[in-house]
Amino acid sequence: MNGHADRFTALIDACVLGGALRRNMLLSLAEAGLFRPRWSARILLETQKAISQITKGATDGSRQRLAIEAAFPEALVTGYEVFESKLELPDPDDNHVLAAAISTSASVIVTDNLADFPAEVLAPHAIDAISADDFIADTIELDPSEAILSLRRMRARFENPAIDVPALIHKSEAQGLLQVATLMSQYKAFL
Repeated sequence: MNGHADRFTALIDACVLGGALRRNMLLSLAEAGLFRPRWSARILLETQKAISQITKGATDGSRQRLAIEAAFPEALVTGYEVFESKLELPDPDDNHVLAAAISTSASVIVTDNLADFPAEVLAPHAIDAISADDFIADTIELDPSEAILSLRRMRARFENPAIDVPALIHKSEAQGLLQVATLMSQYKAFL
């Protein structure tokens, strides 16, 4: 993947953006230009609520949302509502996610709720649902030098507390990012 033309578009679900580690990894990889992130205002609202619940602070959620919007102004998908009523996911509350993915021509929906996005519903739209672990690992494998460099920059931003490489790998494992942890172990000298 070299050059902007090769970058693929990924719609990021709120369940993935809610957790700090997944969010930081994904946004660091996106910032490095390894893929184009997309989301809707509704996904960001769900993300904001999730962050506020996790951190027990309403201001954390809104602060993180503003930071995400400021860092990736082009990522906001609008006009997707026209597709919503035509979709039939197991949980109708998820139709907006698939509608936004269709509207922005995303290749994948990055979600940890894979059961909510059955392949047979996504296939006609040429979209795959993929877990955060699979997506981050795939992104690292496509361009290891750039991806590991972006994760190194992410780790350098962590303060209070700072996080060393073994702690980052352990934290990734503990949060179910097993493939990512394995890849980071292979490249730990560069992290």
